[in-house]
Amino acid sequence: MSNIIYIGYYFKVEPLQPAVEILIAELGYAGFESFVETEEGVTAYIQKEEWNDKILEDIDILKSDEFNISYTFEEIEQTNWNEEWEKNFNPIIVDDVCSVRAPFHPKPDTKYDIIIEPKMSFGTGHHETTHMMIQHILKNDFNNKSVLDMGCGTGVLAILAEMKGANSLDAIDYDNWCYLNSLENVERNNCKNITVIEGDASALKNKLYDIIIANINRNILLNDMATYVKCLNTNGVLFLSGFYNDDIPIIEEECNKLGLKHVETLEKNHWVALKFRK
Repeated sequence: MSNIIYIGYYFKVEPLQPAVEILIAELGYAGFESFVETEEGVTAYIQKEEWNDKILEDIDILKSDEFNISYTFEEIEQTNWNEEWEKNFNPIIVDDVCSVRAPFHPKPDTKYDIIIEPKMSFGTGHHETTHMMIQHILKNDFNNKSVLDMGCGTGVLAILAEMKGANSLDAIDYDNWCYLNSLENVERNNCKNITVIEGDASALKNKLYDIIIANINRNILLNDMATYVKCLNTNGVLFLSGFYNDDIPIIEEECNKLGLKHVETLEKNHWVALKFRK
């Protein structure tokens, strides 16, 4: 492994969303294997042996008039790989209680310490939606609860839910890389109660949960909401994120239609995370 060389691309993106999400998806299909979201956009990595100078030709979003995307790239020796992660993936601490960090970061003095290698999965805690979902989990009772983390990404939310006392958890993602990455991170954090599943809402047949966490995007949430509610026990709690405050009315309307009551809203940089009760 010591002689593997990576190419690092540093993308500046305006406006950030949904462009960064689309860009990461397209780069993933092109063979890029690791991503770190930054304040200006995203940094993406690909092994040099998988790279060619026309690698970005099929990245459609780069041709879009809706977004302004520029980039630089450089070759990175494998010996500097951890240094590169360290430079771009800073540990975060949420509400002085929960830390999310990579294995090479020093252990902080927090009640909950989550170690993840994000690779190309979404959910390092840096994005507003993940950060707010962590806040929701910290504020709510998960002791002896059954939990679903839908669209689990790195598995960070399911991992925290188990640390908070949840005793039966499913973490589901349709993306194979996220599935594999969640498996790794669950093991890395010595979690014993999390089942990682590769799939979508169709995997929820005959399932029941006390708490459902869904940090995806507005359209998938609206499409799958009825399935989530069907899987939610009476008095169960549904946490939703992955959308902007402008989307609250349409999300709330769908939830109300299905018998859910809006309990709380968290907001950060126009992104929101909502709590509903059945």
